[in-house]
Amino acid sequence: MTKLPSSASAVGVILTILVIISRTPSTHALGSGATLAISYDSATVCGIVAFQPRQSIQCYRRGQIIPIDPNVSFSSISGGRNFFCGLRSGGYSFLCWFTTEFSTSTFDPQRVYFNDTVLLENLSVGDDQVCATVVRTGSVKCWRGNGAVRLPSASDAFVSISSGFGFSCGILRDSHQVRCWGRNTVLANRTQTEFGNMSMTSIVAGGSHVCGVNSTGFVVCKGNNDSGQLNIPSNRPWEFSTLALGANHSCGIRRANESVVCWGGEGEYSVNMTQGVSFTTIASGSNFTCGLTTSNFSIICWGPGWPGEANSSLMSDLPKILPGPCDNSSCGECGLYLLSQSMCSGFGNICRPCLTQISMPPPPPPPVSFPPGPTGSSPSSRSKGLRGGLLAFCIVGSVGACAGICTVIYCLWTGVCFGKKKVHNSVQPTITRDPSSNNGTTSNNSPPSRSSTIRRQGSRIMRRQRSGTSSKHADRAEEFSLGELAAATNNFSLENKLGAGSFGVVYRGKLTDGREVAIKRGETGTKTKKFQEKESAFDSELAFLSRLHHKHLVRLVGYCEENDERLLVYEYMKNGALYDHLHDKNNVEKSSSVLNSWKMRIKIALDAARGIEYLHNYAVPTIIHRDIKSSNILLDANWIARVSDFGLSLLGPESDRDYRPTKAAGTVGYIDPEYYGLNVLTAKSDVYGLGIVLLELLTGKRAIFRNGEDGGAPISVVDFAVPAIMAGDLVKILDSRVGPPELNEVEAVELMAYTALHCVNLEGKDRPTMADIVANLDRALAVCDVSHGSISSGTISIVSE
Repeated sequence: MTKLPSSASAVGVILTILVIISRTPSTHALGSGATLAISYDSATVCGIVAFQPRQSIQCYRRGQIIPIDPNVSFSSISGGRNFFCGLRSGGYSFLCWFTTEFSTSTFDPQRVYFNDTVLLENLSVGDDQVCATVVRTGSVKCWRGNGAVRLPSASDAFVSISSGFGFSCGILRDSHQVRCWGRNTVLANRTQTEFGNMSMTSIVAGGSHVCGVNSTGFVVCKGNNDSGQLNIPSNRPWEFSTLALGANHSCGIRRANESVVCWGGEGEYSVNMTQGVSFTTIASGSNFTCGLTTSNFSIICWGPGWPGEANSSLMSDLPKILPGPCDNSSCGECGLYLLSQSMCSGFGNICRPCLTQISMPPPPPPPVSFPPGPTGSSPSSRSKGLRGGLLAFCIVGSVGACAGICTVIYCLWTGVCFGKKKVHNSVQPTITRDPSSNNGTTSNNSPPSRSSTIRRQGSRIMRRQRSGTSSKHADRAEEFSLGELAAATNNFSLENKLGAGSFGVVYRGKLTDGREVAIKRGETGTKTKKFQEKESAFDSELAFLSRLHHKHLVRLVGYCEENDERLLVYEYMKNGALYDHLHDKNNVEKSSSVLNSWKMRIKIALDAARGIEYLHNYAVPTIIHRDIKSSNILLDANWIARVSDFGLSLLGPESDRDYRPTKAAGTVGYIDPEYYGLNVLTAKSDVYGLGIVLLELLTGKRAIFRNGEDGGAPISVVDFAVPAIMAGDLVKILDSRVGPPELNEVEAVELMAYTALHCVNLEGKDRPTMADIVANLDRALAVCDVSHGSISSGTISIVSE
């Protein structure tokens, strides 16, 4: 008995370690990804296919099976109103597909995110917004959605998230409380308030309500109840393993027999429709629900919005679908699905849902005492039980201790614990033109000016000073001293000058750690109008680029702000500007530039279009560049094109129809005539600028040039090229340095030309969207790779608004 105090102490230490371990979220919690998704406007049902080397996606829509490209492995998918998205295995990229084009048998992919250093999980699609969390940090990133989306604080870490109609909610990692955000601030604030301080293990969002399982195992529903969607029919602890919510109904899988029960929706989702069927997982659209059966992993759908017969099975159409994501976890107490290894083709396991979806922190350890054992038990048997229990505690504690040691080593190695480097964090700015809001209430005060808002936001960001350096974290910008940058550029010598940007001169530099960079230095001087313009351009680029990360946007490395000096540091683009390759006087021979091939020019156009599409459709808030031109399209060492120079950029309007007057800015020859003449700015202004770049690529002519060998009258490339394209005489205006298109390139070049033709329409409503342009250029590039390709069977994707 003399050893009891030390044993109690040991147990207390071990339980303390267990508290730390239990706060690490389970990767198999509800909301961390699904293998079944619904795009409800088109009644499209998609799943990740089992028993194949690649966990690819296939979809079913109105009697038609639609294989999804690319044929690669995905870990999870999620669906919205008219599109669905898939997270690539590994979490470094996700793609989306629109499902409303009924005239085609394929869905064209659009890559929304790619970053092999900032990995994502918990992909969640609402009606028109996409959110995900960053691996390890738990911070939230969101894309798409109409209008500015209010995001949670950058310091919030989430263990899981789910999205509904215009809002998203998540469970905080530390407190397990619910936080909500989105453009529907009223609903988001109401839902968050109703959950209050309740500790939750899982949540799922519907049209205007949210349900989840709390820490004691009971289902809790909050939000609108106009159709009884909150009226849970029975509610015993841990009764439900999985939930799925639609616009006005809720469904859940009972853990005991894996049957489905639904409530709300005026009784149109009756359990009789699925009676006697067991399910592994379910997913809901707006007005129907689908489930994956336990018996053969086929899909059954039901509900008033399902166009097929009630309780119709897709077993004969779709292949077998995975019941859960394939990963490398051993699954522990959760257990494996039968045939797990076979379904994943040897690439991971599929874990069953755990009893408690998120490990909850245990209460403080009570005083250690040992009640009398059952009748007939001996002291030795009780001692054996204690030793066994302590052994289990010690094993788990050892794992926790090891994890803690690794954390300390990482902390010391990177220096993040000591704040060694001041950083500019890439949190999503809250800049908006809407009236300011406070806890969901609208203020009548006019919003602050754009300049002061950006500056205040930048100051707030820099005050947070999160740990890490940009060399190890691509989503943060370092702060450099003027001395460091002067040394990197040989004191800004002329031989290191690369050109000029929107607010200053650009120099090539080499940092002390060997990184090659491009450094843009604003002109120095007193606080004149010129200085104020430089200050505004500096603020714009810093605010925008510090939060934008895309393969086709130039990455911001860091910045310097000392006295009157304003400098920005970018990754170095080895192959310079597209403008120089097209218009440099020395580039007269066909062999003098890699760009003198039609396939390469189409690829450059597609790269640039994808960068602009990201700004228009996926950045939150959306961004209008305002200065798209060939000199702002840079080429890296691998000839990948990236859009640069955000000094004139503005936050986009809430929709293409929400025109707003602003002082016209841009470059002569590229500026949108509607914007220049009427002071009306929309995203279609960038489309016009890209149209000019496409014409430059086709003709090799500048935006404005002198027509004639002896220096004739100035003419725009639009006036030069458009009449020939409309007359079908495209060959007359093509750049002679490239030579005539080969057989498999003719249709591709024509498609790019007709896309350019629509881009430079005088009125913005007649121009295509960036999604249309990307689709056309992507198809044109594909045609170049086909010896006898033809696009005659397809239609040019031009949609005016």
